[in-house]
Amino acid sequence: MKYDTDYFESNRDSICQQCSPLLNRPRQEAFEVFRKNGFPAYGSEDYQHTDIENLLKINVGIRQRLTQQQAVRYMVSDRGMHPEPFHQDYLINGYAYKDASSRPLPEGIFSGGLNDFAEKYPDVFSAYYNRQAKQHGGGLSAFNTMFVRDGYVLYVPENKRSDAIIQLTHLVEAEEDAMVISRLLIILEKGAEARIAVYDRCPAEKAKSVTVQVSEIYAGENASLEFYHVEESAARSTLITDNFIRQERYSNVKLNTLSLENGITRNNYRVGLDGEYAEHILKGLVIADKEQHVDNHTVINHNVPHCHSDELFKYLLSEKSMGAFSGKINVAEDAQKTMAYQNHRNLLDGPDCRVFSKPQLEIYADDVKCSHGMTTGQMDETVLLYMRARGISEKEARMMLRVAFAGEIIEGIGDESLRENLRRWVENRLRTQND
Repeated sequence: MKYDTDYFESNRDSICQQCSPLLNRPRQEAFEVFRKNGFPAYGSEDYQHTDIENLLKINVGIRQRLTQQQAVRYMVSDRGMHPEPFHQDYLINGYAYKDASSRPLPEGIFSGGLNDFAEKYPDVFSAYYNRQAKQHGGGLSAFNTMFVRDGYVLYVPENKRSDAIIQLTHLVEAEEDAMVISRLLIILEKGAEARIAVYDRCPAEKAKSVTVQVSEIYAGENASLEFYHVEESAARSTLITDNFIRQERYSNVKLNTLSLENGITRNNYRVGLDGEYAEHILKGLVIADKEQHVDNHTVINHNVPHCHSDELFKYLLSEKSMGAFSGKINVAEDAQKTMAYQNHRNLLDGPDCRVFSKPQLEIYADDVKCSHGMTTGQMDETVLLYMRARGISEKEARMMLRVAFAGEIIEGIGDESLRENLRRWVENRLRTQND
């Protein structure tokens, strides 16, 4: 922690240089919060299985912006999640870049860099940037706010709609050890609709990288958002995210997160249902082997009546991988007619993998429908024997059972082309598991 505060004070001018004054405005307050609170304590209730402070002892400077010519070398649109025409933007080491050949968006919709957005829409930026992170975040979000230099914004004004899926590829260029600070701001005003797929990649095998990412998502009244997040990174990569979602009346947010390949991952999700009849669907799939580590922590706050949330995480672990899930649903005293469901299911394919699960309900209203549960099991040997008796090899039978287990998450993806593409990705990943 002292290294980080000293580094900030010594490099404050260079951090602020070439950033929008609006982006620089909350840095000092964030610095004070971080100096007071530090990183989340390992072993505390919410961080029992991931040591954030130890992971962030990388002691390398914040990555610098590449030139546009350098950035083009890393733009990998052929590895996109969506096979049909889509709008494409890039974050490389946390800095925004445009793809000149990308499909244009309807007039009025902004998809691009954080600094550019602050200059073009200063009032909107001031109304939304860092509001949730400041209110609900702690030292981790403050650390990000101190050091962030750019990021990505999707802004959909009132009653605007994007038919095309917007794809954001976040690439960590880690030819040497790297600390990357990334920021996402997604704003859907009243009646707006959008679909966005965020693809996190760190392909470097030799260098060590740590990415600290904060996402703030706002869904206004009657707004509809589909958000897909896929991680596919190298074994020496670490991804730590703080995700904040706030929803107004009749809004609908569907969030799918898939950890297909990683080193160490910790994802935090905090959802506030602040308008009646808001709906939130949160689904996650984790595929881990070797010594991979995936830790998901969720908090869904039902603050008003008549809201609905449905949460499902499925983990498929093998070899020496470790998975952790901690989820809490809070139902406020006045949040009558709440419907909230939470489930965590695990399939362990081997004696050395481990999973830790902690689903929770905290209910202060009496007219609600809420449930939570967890199941953990291994491959059904009877089913495997049945399949092998019909000429299917053991390896193929195990793969088929893994695919079936993961299928429920994939089927929840609304866009057909994206769903089929991700199904192929998942099957390819499962075929390589334990090879």
